[in-house]
Amino acid sequence: MTRLATAAALLLAATPLRAQQPAQAAPPTRDYRVFVGSEGDDRIQLVRFGPAGATVERQFRVGTNPTELLGPHGVGVAPDGRHYFVSTAHGTPNGALLKYTTAGDSLAGRVTLGAFPATLQVSPDGNWVYVVNFNLHGDMVPSSVSVVYAPDMAEVARIPTCTMPHGSRLSPDGTRHYSACMMDDALVEIDARNLKVARWFSLAKGAERGMTGAPPRRTAAGGVASGHDMTSHTDHAGAPAPVACSPTWAQPSPDGKRVWVACNKSNDLVEIDVASWTMTRRIPTGEGTYNLAVTRDGTLLVGTNKRGQSVSLIDVASGRELARIPTARRVPSGVALSPDDRYAFVTVEGIGAQPGTVEIIDLRARQAVARVDVGPQAGGIDVWTQPAVR
Repeated sequence: MTRLATAAALLLAATPLRAQQPAQAAPPTRDYRVFVGSEGDDRIQLVRFGPAGATVERQFRVGTNPTELLGPHGVGVAPDGRHYFVSTAHGTPNGALLKYTTAGDSLAGRVTLGAFPATLQVSPDGNWVYVVNFNLHGDMVPSSVSVVYAPDMAEVARIPTCTMPHGSRLSPDGTRHYSACMMDDALVEIDARNLKVARWFSLAKGAERGMTGAPPRRTAAGGVASGHDMTSHTDHAGAPAPVACSPTWAQPSPDGKRVWVACNKSNDLVEIDVASWTMTRRIPTGEGTYNLAVTRDGTLLVGTNKRGQSVSLIDVASGRELARIPTARRVPSGVALSPDDRYAFVTVEGIGAQPGTVEIIDLRARQAVARVDVGPQAGGIDVWTQPAVR
Protein backbone atom coordinates (compact mmCIF):
# COMPACT_ATOMS: atom_id res chain seq x y z
CA MET A 1 0.00 0.00 0.00
CA THR A 2 1.36 3.43 -0.93
CA ARG A 3 1.94 6.12 1.65
CA LEU A 4 -0.90 8.18 0.09
CA ALA A 5 -3.32 5.25 0.15
CA THR A 6 -2.44 4.51 3.78
CA ALA A 7 -3.08 8.12 4.76
CA ALA A 8 -6.40 8.10 2.90
CA ALA A 9 -7.48 4.91 4.65
CA LEU A 10 -6.60 6.32 8.07
CA LEU A 11 -8.47 9.54 7.31
CA LEU A 12 -11.55 7.58 6.24
CA ALA A 13 -11.44 5.47 9.39
CA ALA A 14 -11.19 8.56 11.58
CA THR A 15 -14.03 10.43 9.84
CA PRO A 16 -17.46 9.87 11.45
CA LEU A 17 -20.10 8.51 9.11
CA ARG A 18 -22.84 10.94 8.20
CA ALA A 19 -26.41 10.11 9.10
CA GLN A 20 -28.14 8.19 6.34
CA GLN A 21 -29.95 10.60 4.07
CA PRO A 22 -33.45 9.90 2.78
CA ALA A 23 -33.71 8.39 -0.68
CA GLN A 24 -35.59 9.98 -3.55
CA ALA A 25 -39.24 8.96 -3.68
CA ALA A 26 -39.92 6.47 -6.45
CA PRO A 27 -43.32 5.11 -7.47
CA PRO A 28 -44.25 1.67 -6.15
CA THR A 29 -43.70 -1.29 -8.45
CA ARG A 30 -46.47 -3.41 -6.93
CA ASP A 31 -49.90 -3.00 -5.35
CA TYR A 32 -50.48 -2.78 -1.60
CA ARG A 33 -53.88 -3.11 0.08
CA VAL A 34 -55.15 -2.01 3.50
CA PHE A 35 -58.50 -2.41 5.23
CA VAL A 36 -59.72 0.77 6.94
CA GLY A 37 -62.58 1.39 9.38
CA SER A 38 -64.41 4.74 9.42
CA GLU A 39 -66.15 5.12 12.75
CA GLY A 40 -68.13 8.18 11.68
CA ASP A 41 -70.24 6.51 8.99
CA ASP A 42 -69.94 2.74 9.61
CA ARG A 43 -67.87 2.14 6.50
CA ILE A 44 -65.16 -0.43 5.87
CA GLN A 45 -62.94 0.38 2.90
CA LEU A 46 -60.30 -1.58 1.02
CA VAL A 47 -57.68 0.90 -0.16
CA ARG A 48 -55.25 -0.04 -2.94
CA PHE A 49 -51.96 1.79 -3.48
CA GLY A 50 -49.68 1.01 -6.39
CA PRO A 51 -48.20 2.30 -9.64
CA ALA A 52 -51.56 3.89 -10.53
CA GLY A 53 -51.79 5.76 -7.20
CA ALA A 54 -54.16 5.35 -4.25
CA THR A 55 -57.84 4.52 -4.60
CA VAL A 56 -60.73 2.96 -2.67
CA GLU A 57 -61.14 -0.42 -4.34
CA ARG A 58 -64.36 -1.36 -2.56
CA GLN A 59 -66.39 -0.40 0.50
CA PHE A 60 -69.50 -1.32 2.46
CA ARG A 61 -71.41 -0.42 5.63
CA VAL A 62 -71.20 -2.69 8.66
CA GLY A 63 -74.50 -1.47 10.12
CA THR A 64 -78.01 -2.31 8.96
CA ASN A 65 -79.78 0.63 10.62
CA PRO A 66 -78.86 3.98 9.00
CA THR A 67 -79.98 5.89 12.10
CA GLU A 68 -77.72 4.00 14.53
CA LEU A 69 -73.96 3.92 14.10
CA LEU A 70 -72.12 0.78 15.14
CA GLY A 71 -68.78 2.58 14.90
CA PRO A 72 -66.13 0.27 13.39
CA HIS A 73 -63.03 1.02 15.45
CA GLY A 74 -60.34 -1.66 15.39
CA VAL A 75 -59.31 -3.60 12.27
CA GLY A 76 -57.07 -6.66 12.13
CA VAL A 77 -56.26 -9.07 9.30
CA ALA A 78 -55.61 -12.75 10.05
CA PRO A 79 -52.04 -13.90 9.30
CA ASP A 80 -53.23 -16.22 6.50
CA GLY A 81 -54.97 -13.29 4.79
CA ARG A 82 -58.32 -15.05 4.41
CA HIS A 83 -60.34 -13.16 7.03
CA TYR A 84 -60.28 -9.83 8.81
CA PHE A 85 -61.86 -8.69 12.06
CA VAL A 86 -63.60 -5.44 12.99
CA SER A 87 -64.60 -4.20 16.44
CA THR A 88 -67.81 -2.15 16.58
CA ALA A 89 -67.57 0.27 19.46
CA HIS A 90 -71.03 1.80 19.64
CA GLY A 91 -73.31 -1.18 20.11
CA THR A 92 -76.10 -1.06 22.70
CA PRO A 93 -75.42 -1.99 25.42
CA ASN A 94 -72.14 -3.58 24.33
CA GLY A 95 -70.13 -3.67 21.13
CA ALA A 96 -69.13 -6.66 19.07
CA LEU A 97 -66.39 -8.31 17.06
CA LEU A 98 -67.22 -9.07 13.43
CA LYS A 99 -65.40 -11.52 11.15
CA TYR A 100 -65.36 -11.00 7.37
CA THR A 101 -63.85 -12.78 4.39
CA THR A 102 -61.16 -10.75 2.67
CA ALA A 103 -62.21 -12.08 -0.73
CA GLY A 104 -65.62 -10.40 -0.74
CA ASP A 105 -66.44 -8.93 2.68
CA SER A 106 -68.94 -11.68 3.53
CA LEU A 107 -69.86 -11.79 7.22
CA ALA A 108 -68.39 -15.00 8.64
CA GLY A 109 -69.13 -14.54 12.35
CA ARG A 110 -70.10 -12.20 15.16
CA VAL A 111 -69.66 -12.18 18.93
CA THR A 112 -70.77 -9.64 21.55
CA LEU A 113 -67.98 -8.26 23.73
CA GLY A 114 -67.73 -5.61 26.47
CA ALA A 115 -68.39 -1.88 26.46
CA PHE A 116 -66.83 0.02 23.52
CA PRO A 117 -64.51 -2.64 22.03
CA ALA A 118 -61.63 -0.74 20.45
CA THR A 119 -58.19 -1.80 19.22
CA LEU A 120 -57.53 -5.45 18.44
CA GLN A 121 -54.89 -7.86 17.20
CA VAL A 122 -55.01 -11.39 15.82
CA SER A 123 -52.51 -13.86 17.31
CA PRO A 124 -49.62 -15.11 15.12
CA ASP A 125 -51.29 -18.52 14.70
CA GLY A 126 -54.58 -16.89 13.70
CA ASN A 127 -56.59 -18.67 16.39
CA TRP A 128 -57.16 -15.82 18.84
CA VAL A 129 -58.28 -12.21 18.70
CA TYR A 130 -57.49 -9.89 21.62
CA VAL A 131 -59.78 -6.85 21.90
CA VAL A 132 -59.61 -4.10 24.53
CA ASN A 133 -62.99 -2.97 25.92
CA PHE A 134 -62.26 0.75 26.11
CA ASN A 135 -65.51 1.68 27.90
CA LEU A 136 -65.41 5.28 26.70
CA HIS A 137 -68.87 6.27 27.94
CA GLY A 138 -69.08 4.22 31.14
CA ASP A 139 -68.01 4.86 34.74
CA MET A 140 -64.30 5.44 35.31
CA VAL A 141 -63.70 1.93 36.63
CA PRO A 142 -61.44 -0.87 35.39
CA SER A 143 -62.54 -2.49 32.16
CA SER A 144 -61.21 -5.59 30.42
CA VAL A 145 -59.60 -7.36 27.49
CA SER A 146 -61.72 -9.88 25.58
CA VAL A 147 -60.11 -13.00 24.15
CA VAL A 148 -62.00 -14.56 21.24
CA TYR A 149 -61.41 -18.00 19.68
CA ALA A 150 -61.43 -16.98 16.03
CA PRO A 151 -62.53 -20.24 14.31
CA ASP A 152 -65.77 -20.37 16.35
CA MET A 153 -66.04 -16.63 17.15
CA ALA A 154 -66.51 -17.48 20.84
CA GLU A 155 -65.35 -15.23 23.68
CA VAL A 156 -63.35 -17.53 25.95
CA ALA A 157 -62.20 -14.93 28.49
CA ARG A 158 -62.86 -11.35 29.57
CA ILE A 159 -59.82 -10.39 31.64
CA PRO A 160 -60.15 -7.42 34.06
CA THR A 161 -57.26 -5.02 33.52
CA CYS A 162 -57.50 -1.26 34.04
CA THR A 163 -59.42 1.91 33.25
CA MET A 164 -59.80 2.68 29.53
CA PRO A 165 -57.48 0.01 28.06
CA HIS A 166 -56.23 0.83 24.57
CA GLY A 167 -53.55 -0.24 22.09
CA SER A 168 -54.01 -4.04 22.02
CA ARG A 169 -50.76 -5.70 20.91
CA LEU A 170 -49.18 -9.16 21.24
CA SER A 171 -45.54 -10.13 21.53
CA PRO A 172 -44.15 -11.66 18.31
CA ASP A 173 -44.40 -15.19 19.72
CA GLY A 174 -47.97 -14.61 20.92
CA THR A 175 -47.25 -15.47 24.57
CA ARG A 176 -47.76 -11.97 26.04
CA HIS A 177 -50.41 -9.34 25.44
CA TYR A 178 -49.93 -5.64 26.16
CA SER A 179 -52.43 -2.82 26.55
CA ALA A 180 -52.11 0.75 27.80
CA CYS A 181 -54.35 2.18 30.53
CA MET A 182 -55.26 5.74 29.54
CA MET A 183 -56.84 6.56 32.90
CA ASP A 184 -54.29 4.80 35.09
CA ASP A 185 -50.93 5.74 33.51
CA ALA A 186 -50.04 2.07 33.29
CA LEU A 187 -49.05 -0.72 30.93
CA VAL A 188 -50.62 -4.14 31.56
CA GLU A 189 -49.09 -7.46 30.51
CA ILE A 190 -51.31 -10.54 30.16
CA ASP A 191 -49.84 -14.04 30.09
CA ALA A 192 -51.53 -15.45 26.98
CA ARG A 193 -50.95 -19.02 28.17
CA ASN A 194 -53.10 -18.77 31.29
CA LEU A 195 -55.10 -15.63 30.34
CA LYS A 196 -54.24 -13.76 33.54
CA VAL A 197 -52.60 -10.40 34.22
CA ALA A 198 -48.94 -11.12 34.95
CA ARG A 199 -47.39 -7.68 35.46
CA TRP A 200 -48.03 -3.98 35.14
CA PHE A 201 -45.84 -0.92 34.77
CA SER A 202 -46.32 2.62 36.12
CA LEU A 203 -45.60 5.13 33.33
CA ALA A 204 -45.78 8.51 35.10
CA LYS A 205 -42.57 10.49 34.70
CA GLY A 206 -40.46 10.19 37.82
CA ALA A 207 -42.50 7.24 39.08
CA GLU A 208 -41.65 4.62 36.45
CA ARG A 209 -41.57 1.15 37.94
CA GLY A 210 -42.63 -2.38 37.12
CA MET A 211 -44.71 -4.58 39.41
CA THR A 212 -46.18 -8.06 39.39
CA GLY A 213 -49.89 -8.81 39.39
CA ALA A 214 -52.71 -6.51 38.34
CA PRO A 215 -52.72 -2.71 38.75
CA PRO A 216 -54.59 -1.19 41.73
CA ARG A 217 -58.33 -1.13 41.27
CA ARG A 218 -60.06 2.22 40.74
CA THR A 219 -63.30 2.80 42.64
CA ALA A 220 -66.54 3.92 40.98
CA ALA A 221 -66.11 7.34 42.60
CA GLY A 222 -62.86 7.86 40.69
CA GLY A 223 -60.36 7.00 43.44
CA VAL A 224 -58.09 4.00 43.67
CA ALA A 225 -58.84 1.26 46.16
CA SER A 226 -55.17 0.81 47.08
CA GLY A 227 -54.76 4.46 48.00
CA HIS A 228 -52.83 5.57 44.90
CA ASP A 229 -53.85 8.98 43.59
CA MET A 230 -54.77 8.61 39.92
CA THR A 231 -56.46 11.51 38.16
CA SER A 232 -58.91 11.14 35.31
CA HIS A 233 -58.74 11.18 31.54
CA THR A 234 -61.15 13.54 29.84
CA ASP A 235 -60.85 13.44 26.07
CA HIS A 236 -60.31 10.40 23.87
CA ALA A 237 -60.20 12.70 20.83
CA GLY A 238 -56.72 13.89 21.65
CA ALA A 239 -56.98 16.76 24.17
CA PRO A 240 -54.51 16.72 27.06
CA ALA A 241 -55.61 14.77 30.11
CA PRO A 242 -54.83 15.47 33.77
CA VAL A 243 -52.78 12.29 34.03
CA ALA A 244 -49.03 12.47 33.52
CA CYS A 245 -48.66 10.10 30.55
CA SER A 246 -52.15 9.14 29.30
CA PRO A 247 -50.83 6.12 27.37
CA THR A 248 -52.58 5.16 24.15
CA TRP A 249 -50.49 2.41 22.56
CA ALA A 250 -48.12 -0.43 23.40
CA GLN A 251 -45.80 -1.70 20.67
CA PRO A 252 -43.52 -4.72 21.26
CA SER A 253 -40.23 -4.86 19.38
CA PRO A 254 -39.85 -7.55 16.67
CA ASP A 255 -37.53 -9.58 18.91
CA GLY A 256 -39.92 -9.28 21.87
CA LYS A 257 -37.26 -7.82 24.15
CA ARG A 258 -38.72 -4.32 24.44
CA VAL A 259 -42.08 -2.58 24.54
CA TRP A 260 -42.61 1.04 23.56
CA VAL A 261 -45.56 2.87 25.11
CA ALA A 262 -46.96 6.08 23.61
CA CYS A 263 -47.60 8.78 26.22
CA ASN A 264 -50.25 10.99 24.61
CA LYS A 265 -50.02 13.77 27.20
CA SER A 266 -46.29 13.98 27.89
CA ASN A 267 -45.40 13.66 24.18
CA ASP A 268 -42.87 10.86 24.51
CA LEU A 269 -42.40 7.11 24.43
CA VAL A 270 -41.49 4.95 27.39
CA GLU A 271 -39.17 2.11 26.42
CA ILE A 272 -39.41 -0.92 28.72
CA ASP A 273 -37.04 -3.87 28.91
CA VAL A 274 -39.28 -6.95 29.05
CA ALA A 275 -36.82 -9.25 30.85
CA SER A 276 -35.95 -6.88 33.71
CA TRP A 277 -39.31 -5.04 33.58
CA THR A 278 -37.56 -1.70 33.92
CA MET A 279 -37.59 1.51 31.90
CA THR A 280 -34.53 1.97 29.70
CA ARG A 281 -35.29 5.47 28.36
CA ARG A 282 -37.92 8.03 27.39
CA ILE A 283 -37.94 9.11 23.74
CA PRO A 284 -39.35 12.53 22.73
CA THR A 285 -42.04 12.57 20.02
CA GLY A 286 -44.44 15.01 18.41
CA GLU A 287 -47.42 16.48 20.21
CA GLY A 288 -50.04 13.94 21.23
CA THR A 289 -48.25 10.75 20.20
CA TYR A 290 -50.98 8.17 19.68
CA ASN A 291 -50.43 4.95 17.69
CA LEU A 292 -47.17 3.18 16.89
CA ALA A 293 -45.72 0.70 14.43
CA VAL A 294 -42.19 -0.67 14.05
CA THR A 295 -40.35 -1.99 11.01
CA ARG A 296 -39.69 -5.71 10.88
CA ASP A 297 -35.96 -5.24 11.38
CA GLY A 298 -36.66 -3.18 14.52
CA THR A 299 -34.72 -0.11 13.37
CA LEU A 300 -37.51 2.42 12.78
CA LEU A 301 -40.51 3.45 14.88
CA VAL A 302 -43.43 5.23 13.21
CA GLY A 303 -45.84 7.17 15.41
CA THR A 304 -48.89 9.31 14.74
CA ASN A 305 -49.06 12.64 16.58
CA LYS A 306 -52.74 13.28 17.12
CA ARG A 307 -52.55 16.88 18.34
CA GLY A 308 -49.48 17.73 16.28
CA GLN A 309 -51.07 16.81 12.91
CA SER A 310 -47.96 14.86 11.97
CA VAL A 311 -46.18 11.52 11.87
CA SER A 312 -42.82 10.92 13.58
CA LEU A 313 -40.12 8.62 12.19
CA ILE A 314 -37.78 7.64 15.02
CA ASP A 315 -34.43 5.86 14.79
CA VAL A 316 -34.62 3.12 17.42
CA ALA A 317 -30.87 2.86 18.05
CA SER A 318 -30.37 6.54 18.89
CA GLY A 319 -33.90 7.55 19.87
CA ARG A 320 -33.55 10.47 17.46
CA GLU A 321 -36.48 11.73 15.42
CA LEU A 322 -35.39 11.43 11.78
CA ALA A 323 -38.39 13.26 10.36
CA ARG A 324 -41.72 14.74 11.37
CA ILE A 325 -44.08 14.59 8.41
CA PRO A 326 -47.21 16.79 8.46
CA THR A 327 -50.56 15.31 7.49
CA ALA A 328 -52.90 17.17 5.15
CA ARG A 329 -55.82 17.05 7.61
CA ARG A 330 -56.09 17.08 11.37
CA VAL A 331 -56.19 14.18 13.86
CA PRO A 332 -53.90 11.45 12.50
CA SER A 333 -54.80 8.18 14.18
CA GLY A 334 -53.83 4.66 13.10
CA VAL A 335 -50.70 3.43 11.33
CA ALA A 336 -49.75 0.18 9.60
CA LEU A 337 -46.59 -0.69 7.67
CA SER A 338 -46.31 -2.52 4.37
CA PRO A 339 -44.79 -6.04 4.56
CA ASP A 340 -41.58 -4.78 2.92
CA ASP A 341 -41.33 -1.79 5.32
CA ARG A 342 -41.39 0.55 2.33
CA TYR A 343 -44.57 2.47 3.22
CA ALA A 344 -46.53 3.62 6.26
CA PHE A 345 -50.30 3.81 5.83
CA VAL A 346 -51.79 6.41 8.18
CA THR A 347 -55.46 7.05 8.91
CA VAL A 348 -56.48 10.65 9.53
CA GLU A 349 -59.85 11.24 11.19
CA GLY A 350 -60.52 14.79 9.97
CA ILE A 351 -62.78 17.21 11.85
CA GLY A 352 -66.33 18.45 11.40
CA ALA A 353 -67.74 17.60 7.97
CA GLN A 354 -64.35 16.57 6.57
CA PRO A 355 -63.91 13.05 5.24
CA GLY A 356 -61.28 10.81 6.71
CA THR A 357 -58.07 10.18 4.83
CA VAL A 358 -55.50 7.46 4.30
CA GLU A 359 -52.09 9.05 3.80
CA ILE A 360 -49.18 7.00 2.47
CA ILE A 361 -45.64 7.82 3.57
CA ASP A 362 -42.54 6.57 1.78
CA LEU A 363 -40.27 5.54 4.65
CA ARG A 364 -37.14 5.67 2.49
CA ALA A 365 -37.83 9.16 1.16
CA ARG A 366 -39.42 10.27 4.47
CA GLN A 367 -42.28 12.06 2.78
CA ALA A 368 -45.97 11.63 2.00
CA VAL A 369 -46.43 10.33 -1.53
CA ALA A 370 -50.19 9.71 -1.84
CA ARG A 371 -53.51 10.12 -0.06
CA VAL A 372 -57.10 9.08 -0.62
CA ASP A 373 -60.34 10.16 1.07
CA VAL A 374 -62.36 7.59 3.02
CA GLY A 375 -65.24 7.83 5.49
CA PRO A 376 -65.11 10.30 8.41
CA GLN A 377 -63.26 9.48 11.62
CA ALA A 378 -61.00 6.92 9.96
CA GLY A 379 -59.11 4.99 12.61
CA GLY A 380 -58.51 1.25 12.50
CA ILE A 381 -56.20 0.05 9.73
CA ASP A 382 -54.32 -3.11 8.81
CA VAL A 383 -52.40 -4.33 5.78
CA TRP A 384 -53.83 -7.22 3.77
CA THR A 385 -51.26 -9.66 2.45
CA GLN A 386 -53.30 -11.73 0.02
CA PRO A 387 -53.11 -15.51 0.50
CA ALA A 388 -51.29 -17.60 -2.06
CA VAL A 389 -53.50 -19.41 -4.56
CA ARG A 390 -53.77 -23.10 -3.72
